[in-house]
Amino acid sequence: MTVNKAKVPWTTKFVYGVGTIAFGIKDNGFNALLMIYYNQVIGLPAAWVGSAIMIAMVADAVLDPIVGQWSDSLRSKWGRRHPFMYASIIPVSIFYLLLWLPPSGVSDPVLFGYLLLIASATRIAIGVYEIPSTALLAEFTQDYDERTELVAFRFFFGVVGGILMAIFIFSVIFANEPTAPGGILDPVGYIKYAWIAAPLMGIAIFVSSIGTHNRIASLPTLPVPEPQSLIQTAKEMAGTLFHRVNAPILIGSIFGSMAGGLNAALTIYMQTYFWELSANKIAFLTASGLLGVVLAFIIVLPLSKSFGKKWTTLSLYALTLVAIVTPVALRLIGLFPANGHPALVPLLFCFSMIVAMSVVAAAILTVSMVADVTEQILLSTGRKSEGLIFSATAFVSKTVSGMGILMSGLILTFVAFPQDAIPGAVDASTIDNLAIVFAVATLGFTSAALVCMSFYPVSRDGHQSALDELARQQANGYEDRKETA
Repeated sequence: MTVNKAKVPWTTKFVYGVGTIAFGIKDNGFNALLMIYYNQVIGLPAAWVGSAIMIAMVADAVLDPIVGQWSDSLRSKWGRRHPFMYASIIPVSIFYLLLWLPPSGVSDPVLFGYLLLIASATRIAIGVYEIPSTALLAEFTQDYDERTELVAFRFFFGVVGGILMAIFIFSVIFANEPTAPGGILDPVGYIKYAWIAAPLMGIAIFVSSIGTHNRIASLPTLPVPEPQSLIQTAKEMAGTLFHRVNAPILIGSIFGSMAGGLNAALTIYMQTYFWELSANKIAFLTASGLLGVVLAFIIVLPLSKSFGKKWTTLSLYALTLVAIVTPVALRLIGLFPANGHPALVPLLFCFSMIVAMSVVAAAILTVSMVADVTEQILLSTGRKSEGLIFSATAFVSKTVSGMGILMSGLILTFVAFPQDAIPGAVDASTIDNLAIVFAVATLGFTSAALVCMSFYPVSRDGHQSALDELARQQANGYEDRKETA
Protein backbone atom coordinates (compact mmCIF):
# COMPACT_ATOMS: atom_id res chain seq x y z
CA MET A 1 0.00 0.00 0.00
CA THR A 2 1.18 3.51 -0.84
CA VAL A 3 0.63 6.00 1.97
CA ASN A 4 -0.97 9.00 0.26
CA LYS A 5 0.34 12.24 1.82
CA ALA A 6 -0.80 14.69 -0.87
CA LYS A 7 -3.51 17.13 0.16
CA VAL A 8 -6.89 16.78 -1.54
CA PRO A 9 -7.85 19.94 -3.54
CA TRP A 10 -10.85 21.81 -2.17
CA THR A 11 -12.60 21.44 -5.54
CA THR A 12 -12.46 17.67 -5.14
CA LYS A 13 -13.80 17.94 -1.60
CA PHE A 14 -16.63 20.11 -2.92
CA VAL A 15 -17.82 17.84 -5.74
CA TYR A 16 -17.22 14.77 -3.57
CA GLY A 17 -19.67 16.22 -1.07
CA VAL A 18 -22.28 17.21 -3.70
CA GLY A 19 -23.25 13.57 -4.25
CA THR A 20 -24.61 13.32 -0.73
CA ILE A 21 -27.42 15.72 -1.66
CA ALA A 22 -29.06 12.57 -3.00
CA PHE A 23 -28.71 10.92 0.42
CA GLY A 24 -30.17 13.97 2.14
CA ILE A 25 -33.23 14.01 -0.11
CA LYS A 26 -33.69 10.25 0.26
CA ASP A 27 -33.27 10.29 4.03
CA ASN A 28 -35.70 13.17 4.42
CA GLY A 29 -38.25 11.37 2.27
CA PHE A 30 -37.92 7.98 3.92
CA ASN A 31 -37.64 9.26 7.47
CA ALA A 32 -39.99 12.22 7.58
CA LEU A 33 -42.58 11.72 4.84
CA LEU A 34 -42.98 8.09 3.82
CA MET A 35 -44.72 6.91 7.01
CA ILE A 36 -47.22 9.75 7.20
CA TYR A 37 -47.83 9.61 3.43
CA TYR A 38 -48.61 5.90 3.18
CA ASN A 39 -50.35 5.79 6.59
CA GLN A 40 -52.38 8.99 6.91
CA VAL A 41 -52.73 9.95 3.22
CA ILE A 42 -52.89 6.62 1.37
CA GLY A 43 -54.46 4.73 4.28
CA LEU A 44 -52.11 1.78 4.77
CA PRO A 45 -51.93 0.72 8.46
CA ALA A 46 -48.91 2.16 10.27
CA ALA A 47 -47.55 -1.27 11.24
CA TRP A 48 -47.69 -2.34 7.58
CA VAL A 49 -45.85 0.79 6.45
CA GLY A 50 -43.20 0.34 9.13
CA SER A 51 -42.77 -3.31 8.18
CA ALA A 52 -42.34 -2.51 4.48
CA ILE A 53 -39.77 0.20 5.18
CA MET A 54 -37.87 -2.06 7.56
CA ILE A 55 -37.76 -4.99 5.13
CA ALA A 56 -36.62 -2.64 2.35
CA MET A 57 -33.81 -1.37 4.57
CA VAL A 58 -32.77 -4.92 5.43
CA ALA A 59 -32.75 -5.96 1.76
CA ASP A 60 -30.61 -2.93 0.94
CA ALA A 61 -28.33 -3.55 3.90
CA VAL A 62 -27.76 -7.21 3.06
CA LEU A 63 -26.50 -6.22 -0.38
CA ASP A 64 -24.21 -3.46 0.93
CA PRO A 65 -21.35 -5.80 2.01
CA ILE A 66 -21.61 -7.53 -1.35
CA VAL A 67 -21.30 -4.21 -3.17
CA GLY A 68 -18.45 -3.20 -0.85
CA GLN A 69 -16.54 -6.44 -1.37
CA TRP A 70 -17.19 -6.34 -5.12
CA SER A 71 -15.90 -2.78 -5.43
CA ASP A 72 -12.83 -3.72 -3.33
CA SER A 73 -11.95 -6.46 -5.81
CA LEU A 74 -12.94 -4.72 -9.07
CA ARG A 75 -10.17 -3.62 -11.42
CA SER A 76 -11.13 -1.40 -14.36
CA LYS A 77 -9.89 1.61 -16.31
CA TRP A 78 -12.31 3.67 -14.21
CA GLY A 79 -10.89 2.32 -10.96
CA ARG A 80 -12.65 0.29 -8.30
CA ARG A 81 -15.46 2.66 -7.31
CA HIS A 82 -16.61 4.83 -10.23
CA PRO A 83 -18.26 2.11 -12.37
CA PHE A 84 -20.73 1.52 -9.54
CA MET A 85 -21.27 5.23 -9.01
CA TYR A 86 -22.16 5.85 -12.65
CA ALA A 87 -24.40 2.78 -12.82
CA SER A 88 -26.65 4.06 -10.03
CA ILE A 89 -27.69 7.40 -11.56
CA ILE A 90 -30.73 6.44 -13.65
CA PRO A 91 -32.14 3.69 -11.36
CA VAL A 92 -32.05 6.02 -8.34
CA SER A 93 -34.10 8.68 -10.15
CA ILE A 94 -36.67 6.28 -11.60
CA PHE A 95 -37.32 4.24 -8.47
CA TYR A 96 -37.55 7.27 -6.17
CA LEU A 97 -40.12 8.81 -8.49
CA LEU A 98 -42.21 5.62 -8.52
CA LEU A 99 -42.09 5.43 -4.72
CA TRP A 100 -44.45 8.40 -4.49
CA LEU A 101 -46.79 7.24 -7.27
CA PRO A 102 -48.52 4.18 -5.77
CA PRO A 103 -51.40 2.52 -7.61
CA SER A 104 -54.86 3.73 -6.61
CA GLY A 105 -57.88 1.66 -5.77
CA VAL A 106 -55.96 -1.45 -4.76
CA SER A 107 -56.14 -3.57 -1.63
CA ASP A 108 -53.84 -3.12 1.35
CA PRO A 109 -51.79 -6.26 0.55
CA VAL A 110 -51.15 -5.03 -3.00
CA LEU A 111 -50.23 -1.58 -1.75
CA PHE A 112 -47.92 -3.14 0.84
CA GLY A 113 -46.23 -5.20 -1.89
CA TYR A 114 -45.77 -2.13 -4.08
CA LEU A 115 -44.24 -0.10 -1.24
CA LEU A 116 -41.96 -2.99 -0.30
CA LEU A 117 -40.76 -3.57 -3.88
CA ILE A 118 -40.15 0.05 -4.87
CA ALA A 119 -38.69 1.09 -1.52
CA SER A 120 -36.25 -1.84 -1.71
CA ALA A 121 -35.27 -1.00 -5.28
CA THR A 122 -34.75 2.66 -4.39
CA ARG A 123 -32.52 1.92 -1.42
CA ILE A 124 -30.50 -0.74 -3.27
CA ALA A 125 -29.93 1.61 -6.21
CA ILE A 126 -28.65 4.44 -4.04
CA GLY A 127 -26.52 1.96 -2.07
CA VAL A 128 -24.71 1.06 -5.29
CA TYR A 129 -23.51 4.67 -5.28
CA GLU A 130 -23.23 5.21 -1.54
CA ILE A 131 -20.87 2.38 -0.56
CA PRO A 132 -18.19 2.83 -3.28
CA SER A 133 -18.38 6.62 -2.96
CA THR A 134 -17.90 6.50 0.81
CA ALA A 135 -14.99 4.06 0.40
CA LEU A 136 -13.15 6.71 -1.64
CA LEU A 137 -12.76 8.67 1.60
CA ALA A 138 -10.10 6.31 2.92
CA GLU A 139 -8.33 6.26 -0.46
CA PHE A 140 -8.25 10.00 -1.10
CA THR A 141 -6.21 10.68 2.04
CA GLN A 142 -4.74 8.95 5.09
CA ASP A 143 -4.38 12.20 7.06
CA TYR A 144 -6.16 12.00 10.45
CA ASP A 145 -7.69 15.49 10.24
CA GLU A 146 -8.18 15.79 6.48
CA ARG A 147 -10.42 12.74 6.59
CA THR A 148 -12.65 14.62 8.99
CA GLU A 149 -12.71 17.55 6.55
CA LEU A 150 -13.75 15.26 3.69
CA VAL A 151 -16.52 13.72 5.76
CA ALA A 152 -17.61 17.21 6.83
CA PHE A 153 -18.09 18.20 3.18
CA ARG A 154 -20.17 15.07 2.60
CA PHE A 155 -22.35 15.69 5.63
CA PHE A 156 -22.69 19.38 4.89
CA PHE A 157 -24.19 18.77 1.46
CA GLY A 158 -26.18 15.76 2.60
CA VAL A 159 -27.78 17.48 5.57
CA VAL A 160 -28.26 20.83 3.85
CA GLY A 161 -29.74 19.10 0.80
CA GLY A 162 -32.25 17.26 2.96
CA ILE A 163 -33.08 20.34 5.03
CA LEU A 164 -33.57 22.61 2.03
CA MET A 165 -35.84 20.03 0.44
CA ALA A 166 -37.83 19.79 3.69
CA ILE A 167 -38.13 23.58 3.92
CA PHE A 168 -39.30 23.69 0.31
CA ILE A 169 -41.87 20.99 0.96
CA PHE A 170 -43.41 22.56 4.04
CA SER A 171 -43.25 26.19 2.91
CA VAL A 172 -44.01 25.91 -0.83
CA ILE A 173 -45.64 22.58 -1.69
CA PHE A 174 -47.84 22.07 1.38
CA ALA A 175 -50.42 24.52 2.65
CA ASN A 176 -50.41 25.83 6.21
CA GLU A 177 -53.49 23.82 7.25
CA PRO A 178 -52.79 20.04 7.27
CA THR A 179 -56.27 19.00 6.12
CA ALA A 180 -56.76 21.82 3.58
CA PRO A 181 -56.31 21.26 -0.19
CA GLY A 182 -52.58 21.17 -0.76
CA GLY A 183 -51.93 20.45 2.92
CA ILE A 184 -49.65 17.78 4.32
CA LEU A 185 -52.51 15.28 4.11
CA ASP A 186 -53.23 16.03 0.43
CA PRO A 187 -51.66 13.48 -1.99
CA VAL A 188 -51.17 16.06 -4.76
CA GLY A 189 -48.27 17.67 -2.90
CA TYR A 190 -46.39 14.39 -2.70
CA ILE A 191 -46.63 13.92 -6.46
CA LYS A 192 -45.17 17.40 -7.02
CA TYR A 193 -42.42 16.57 -4.56
CA ALA A 194 -41.55 13.35 -6.40
CA TRP A 195 -41.10 15.05 -9.76
CA ILE A 196 -38.74 17.57 -8.20
CA ALA A 197 -36.77 15.34 -5.84
CA ALA A 198 -36.08 12.35 -8.11
CA PRO A 199 -34.23 14.26 -10.88
CA LEU A 200 -32.24 16.25 -8.31
CA MET A 201 -30.94 13.02 -6.78
CA GLY A 202 -29.70 11.74 -10.14
CA ILE A 203 -28.06 15.07 -10.98
CA ALA A 204 -26.24 15.18 -7.62
CA ILE A 205 -24.82 11.67 -8.10
CA PHE A 206 -23.72 12.47 -11.66
CA VAL A 207 -21.96 15.71 -10.63
CA SER A 208 -20.07 13.95 -7.85
CA SER A 209 -19.09 10.99 -10.02
CA ILE A 210 -17.84 13.01 -12.97
CA GLY A 211 -16.25 15.61 -10.69
CA THR A 212 -14.07 13.04 -8.90
CA HIS A 213 -13.27 11.06 -12.04
CA ASN A 214 -9.92 12.81 -12.49
CA ARG A 215 -8.74 11.44 -9.12
CA ILE A 216 -8.84 7.83 -10.33
CA ALA A 217 -5.29 8.00 -11.70
CA SER A 218 -3.92 9.14 -8.32
CA LEU A 219 -5.43 6.23 -6.38
CA PRO A 220 -3.26 3.21 -5.49
CA THR A 221 -2.89 0.63 -8.25
CA LEU A 222 -3.55 -2.77 -6.76
CA PRO A 223 -2.86 -6.25 -8.15
CA VAL A 224 -5.76 -8.37 -9.33
CA PRO A 225 -6.91 -10.45 -6.35
CA GLU A 226 -6.40 -14.18 -6.55
CA PRO A 227 -9.55 -16.26 -7.13
CA GLN A 228 -10.89 -17.90 -4.00
CA SER A 229 -13.89 -19.92 -2.87
CA LEU A 230 -17.07 -18.40 -1.52
CA ILE A 231 -16.30 -19.91 1.88
CA GLN A 232 -12.87 -18.27 2.01
CA THR A 233 -14.35 -14.96 0.87
CA ALA A 234 -17.00 -15.19 3.59
CA LYS A 235 -14.34 -15.93 6.22
CA GLU A 236 -12.27 -12.94 5.16
CA MET A 237 -15.34 -10.70 5.19
CA ALA A 238 -16.28 -11.85 8.71
CA GLY A 239 -12.71 -11.38 9.94
CA THR A 240 -12.70 -7.83 8.63
CA LEU A 241 -16.15 -6.83 9.85
CA PHE A 242 -15.72 -8.17 13.40
CA HIS A 243 -12.13 -7.05 13.87
CA ARG A 244 -11.61 -5.74 17.42
CA VAL A 245 -11.01 -2.14 16.27
CA ASN A 246 -14.19 -2.10 14.21
CA ALA A 247 -16.53 -3.89 16.62
CA PRO A 248 -17.24 -0.95 19.03
CA ILE A 249 -18.46 1.26 16.19
CA LEU A 250 -20.38 -1.62 14.60
CA ILE A 251 -22.19 -2.54 17.81
CA GLY A 252 -22.67 1.06 18.88
CA SER A 253 -24.26 1.75 15.51
CA ILE A 254 -26.89 -0.88 16.25
CA PHE A 255 -28.30 1.09 19.16
CA GLY A 256 -27.65 4.51 17.60
CA SER A 257 -29.43 3.58 14.40
CA MET A 258 -32.39 2.21 16.33
CA ALA A 259 -32.73 5.54 18.10
CA GLY A 260 -32.26 7.44 14.83
CA GLY A 261 -34.86 5.47 12.90
CA LEU A 262 -37.40 5.75 15.71
CA ASN A 263 -36.77 9.46 16.14
CA ALA A 264 -36.92 10.24 12.44
CA ALA A 265 -40.22 8.44 11.87
CA LEU A 266 -42.00 9.88 14.92
CA THR A 267 -40.72 13.48 14.75
CA ILE A 268 -43.34 14.48 12.17
CA TYR A 269 -46.04 12.99 14.41
CA MET A 270 -44.66 14.85 17.44
CA GLN A 271 -44.53 18.12 15.51
CA THR A 272 -48.00 17.73 14.03
CA TYR A 273 -49.93 16.25 16.96
CA PHE A 274 -47.90 16.77 20.17
CA TRP A 275 -46.72 20.33 19.50
CA GLU A 276 -49.61 21.04 17.04
CA LEU A 277 -47.44 22.96 14.61
CA SER A 278 -48.58 24.19 11.20
CA ALA A 279 -46.66 23.37 8.03
CA ASN A 280 -45.03 26.83 8.06
CA LYS A 281 -43.83 26.36 11.63
CA ILE A 282 -42.51 22.89 10.81
CA ALA A 283 -40.61 24.47 7.92
CA PHE A 284 -39.22 27.09 10.30
CA LEU A 285 -38.08 24.40 12.75
CA THR A 286 -36.54 22.44 9.90
CA ALA A 287 -34.56 25.55 8.98
CA SER A 288 -32.86 25.29 12.37
CA GLY A 289 -30.96 22.38 10.87
CA LEU A 290 -29.25 24.76 8.46
CA LEU A 291 -27.81 26.76 11.32
CA GLY A 292 -27.00 23.53 13.13
CA VAL A 293 -25.05 22.04 10.24
CA VAL A 294 -23.07 25.27 9.80
CA LEU A 295 -22.19 25.21 13.49
CA ALA A 296 -21.25 21.52 13.18
CA PHE A 297 -19.00 22.36 10.25
CA ILE A 298 -17.32 25.06 12.37
CA ILE A 299 -16.83 23.11 15.60
CA VAL A 300 -16.08 19.58 14.46
CA LEU A 301 -12.44 19.93 13.44
CA PRO A 302 -11.28 22.16 16.37
CA LEU A 303 -12.98 19.86 18.90
CA SER A 304 -11.53 16.77 17.26
CA LYS A 305 -8.03 18.25 17.27
CA SER A 306 -8.34 19.24 20.93
CA PHE A 307 -10.03 16.19 22.44
CA GLY A 308 -9.71 13.43 19.84
CA LYS A 309 -12.44 11.91 17.70
CA LYS A 310 -13.81 9.38 20.18
CA TRP A 311 -14.40 11.60 23.20
CA THR A 312 -15.72 14.45 21.09
CA THR A 313 -18.17 12.05 19.44
CA LEU A 314 -19.39 10.65 22.76
CA SER A 315 -19.91 14.14 24.18
CA LEU A 316 -21.84 15.28 21.12
CA TYR A 317 -24.15 12.26 21.14
CA ALA A 318 -24.82 12.84 24.85
CA LEU A 319 -25.74 16.44 24.03
CA THR A 320 -28.06 15.17 21.30
CA LEU A 321 -29.88 12.98 23.79
CA VAL A 322 -30.36 15.84 26.24
CA ALA A 323 -31.67 18.18 23.53
CA ILE A 324 -34.21 15.64 22.23
CA VAL A 325 -35.60 14.48 25.57
CA THR A 326 -35.59 17.75 27.55
CA PRO A 327 -38.43 19.67 25.82
CA VAL A 328 -40.67 16.59 25.77
CA ALA A 329 -40.01 15.84 29.45
CA LEU A 330 -40.57 19.46 30.46
CA ARG A 331 -43.87 19.58 28.58
CA LEU A 332 -45.07 16.35 30.19
CA ILE A 333 -44.47 17.78 33.68
CA GLY A 334 -45.98 21.15 32.79
CA LEU A 335 -42.81 23.26 32.67
CA PHE A 336 -42.74 24.02 28.92
CA PRO A 337 -44.84 26.64 27.08
CA ALA A 338 -48.27 25.48 25.94
CA ASN A 339 -49.09 24.94 22.29
CA GLY A 340 -49.70 28.29 20.63
CA HIS A 341 -47.62 30.20 23.19
CA PRO A 342 -45.30 32.77 21.52
CA ALA A 343 -42.24 31.24 23.20
CA LEU A 344 -42.93 27.66 22.03
CA VAL A 345 -41.53 27.77 18.51
CA PRO A 346 -38.39 29.81 19.38
CA LEU A 347 -37.55 27.36 22.17
CA LEU A 348 -38.14 24.35 19.91
CA PHE A 349 -35.97 26.06 17.30
CA CYS A 350 -33.07 26.31 19.76
CA PHE A 351 -33.36 22.68 20.80
CA SER A 352 -33.65 21.57 17.17
CA MET A 353 -30.55 23.58 16.27
CA ILE A 354 -28.58 21.89 19.07
CA VAL A 355 -29.76 18.46 17.93
CA ALA A 356 -28.78 19.15 14.33
CA MET A 357 -25.38 20.53 15.29
CA SER A 358 -24.46 17.70 17.63
CA VAL A 359 -25.84 14.89 15.46
CA VAL A 360 -24.10 16.10 12.32
CA ALA A 361 -20.76 16.77 14.06
CA ALA A 362 -20.87 13.39 15.82
CA ALA A 363 -21.81 11.58 12.60
CA ILE A 364 -18.93 13.27 10.76
CA LEU A 365 -16.47 12.04 13.36
CA THR A 366 -17.99 8.55 13.41
CA VAL A 367 -17.43 8.10 9.68
CA SER A 368 -13.92 9.52 10.05
CA MET A 369 -13.29 6.99 12.84
CA VAL A 370 -14.40 4.19 10.51
CA ALA A 371 -11.89 5.45 7.93
CA ASP A 372 -9.14 5.27 10.55
CA VAL A 373 -9.99 1.61 11.13
CA THR A 374 -8.93 0.72 7.57
CA GLU A 375 -5.17 1.03 8.21
CA GLN A 376 -5.42 -0.93 11.46
CA ILE A 377 -7.18 -3.79 9.69
CA LEU A 378 -4.75 -3.62 6.77
CA LEU A 379 -1.88 -4.20 9.19
CA SER A 380 -3.64 -7.21 10.70
CA THR A 381 -5.00 -8.84 7.54
CA GLY A 382 -2.91 -7.46 4.67
CA ARG A 383 -6.10 -6.61 2.77
CA LYS A 384 -7.42 -3.22 1.57
CA SER A 385 -11.10 -3.50 2.43
CA GLU A 386 -12.42 0.07 2.51
CA GLY A 387 -15.63 -0.82 0.66
CA LEU A 388 -16.39 -3.76 2.92
CA ILE A 389 -15.62 -1.84 6.13
CA PHE A 390 -17.84 1.10 5.22
CA SER A 391 -20.56 -1.23 3.97
CA ALA A 392 -20.62 -2.95 7.38
CA THR A 393 -21.48 0.31 9.12
CA ALA A 394 -24.09 1.05 6.46
CA PHE A 395 -25.46 -2.48 6.83
CA VAL A 396 -26.00 -2.03 10.56
CA SER A 397 -27.30 1.50 10.19
CA LYS A 398 -29.87 0.63 7.55
CA THR A 399 -30.99 -2.66 9.05
CA VAL A 400 -31.44 -1.38 12.57
CA SER A 401 -32.76 2.02 11.50
CA GLY A 402 -35.41 0.06 9.62
CA MET A 403 -36.20 -1.74 12.86
CA GLY A 404 -36.51 1.67 14.51
CA ILE A 405 -39.03 2.74 11.88
CA LEU A 406 -40.87 -0.58 12.31
CA MET A 407 -40.92 0.08 16.05
CA SER A 408 -42.39 3.51 15.41
CA GLY A 409 -45.26 1.86 13.58
CA LEU A 410 -45.73 -0.60 16.43
CA ILE A 411 -45.64 2.26 18.96
CA LEU A 412 -48.36 4.09 17.04
CA THR A 413 -50.40 0.90 17.11
CA PHE A 414 -49.63 0.28 20.80
CA VAL A 415 -50.82 3.73 21.89
CA ALA A 416 -53.89 3.31 19.65
CA PHE A 417 -53.02 6.32 17.50
CA PRO A 418 -55.96 6.80 15.13
CA GLN A 419 -55.79 6.88 11.35
CA ASP A 420 -56.99 10.04 9.57
CA ALA A 421 -56.10 11.86 12.79
CA ILE A 422 -56.84 15.58 12.87
CA PRO A 423 -54.38 17.74 14.87
CA GLY A 424 -56.03 18.98 18.05
CA ALA A 425 -58.72 16.29 17.95
CA VAL A 426 -56.70 13.29 19.15
CA ASP A 427 -57.24 12.23 22.77
CA ALA A 428 -54.69 13.95 25.04
CA SER A 429 -53.77 10.70 26.84
CA THR A 430 -52.89 9.07 23.51
CA ILE A 431 -50.62 11.98 22.60
CA ASP A 432 -48.95 11.92 26.02
CA ASN A 433 -48.40 8.16 25.85
CA LEU A 434 -46.76 8.59 22.44
CA ALA A 435 -44.45 11.27 23.83
CA ILE A 436 -43.49 9.19 26.87
CA VAL A 437 -42.60 6.12 24.82
CA PHE A 438 -40.73 8.30 22.33
CA ALA A 439 -38.59 9.89 25.06
CA VAL A 440 -37.89 6.66 26.97
CA ALA A 441 -36.93 4.71 23.84
CA THR A 442 -34.62 7.50 22.67
CA LEU A 443 -32.95 7.62 26.09
CA GLY A 444 -32.40 3.87 26.26
CA PHE A 445 -31.04 3.27 22.78
CA THR A 446 -28.78 6.33 22.75
CA SER A 447 -27.30 5.48 26.15
CA ALA A 448 -26.48 1.95 24.99
CA ALA A 449 -24.75 3.35 21.89
CA LEU A 450 -22.60 5.64 24.02
CA VAL A 451 -21.42 2.74 26.19
CA CYS A 452 -20.46 0.60 23.19
CA MET A 453 -18.59 3.34 21.35
CA SER A 454 -16.56 4.21 24.44
CA PHE A 455 -14.50 1.07 23.69
CA TYR A 456 -13.25 2.36 20.31
CA PRO A 457 -9.43 2.01 20.54
CA VAL A 458 -7.90 4.13 17.73
CA SER A 459 -6.38 7.44 18.85
CA ARG A 460 -4.44 10.04 16.87
CA ASP A 461 -1.15 8.50 18.01
CA GLY A 462 -2.37 4.99 17.22
CA HIS A 463 -3.40 6.06 13.74
CA GLN A 464 -0.01 7.66 13.09
CA SER A 465 1.75 4.54 14.35
CA ALA A 466 -0.21 2.46 11.86
CA LEU A 467 0.77 4.78 9.00
CA ASP A 468 4.42 4.67 10.07
CA GLU A 469 4.37 0.89 10.15
CA LEU A 470 2.76 0.71 6.71
CA ALA A 471 5.38 3.09 5.36
CA ARG A 472 8.14 0.95 6.92
CA GLN A 473 6.70 -2.22 5.38
CA GLN A 474 6.46 -0.51 2.00
CA ALA A 475 10.08 0.65 2.23
CA ASN A 476 11.26 -2.83 3.23
CA GLY A 477 9.35 -4.31 0.32
CA TYR A 478 11.02 -1.88 -2.04
CA GLU A 479 14.47 -2.78 -0.69
CA ASP A 480 13.68 -6.49 -1.02
CA ARG A 481 12.71 -5.99 -4.66
CA LYS A 482 16.00 -4.10 -5.31
CA GLU A 483 18.06 -6.91 -3.80
CA THR A 484 16.18 -9.53 -5.82
CA ALA A 485 16.78 -7.55 -8.98
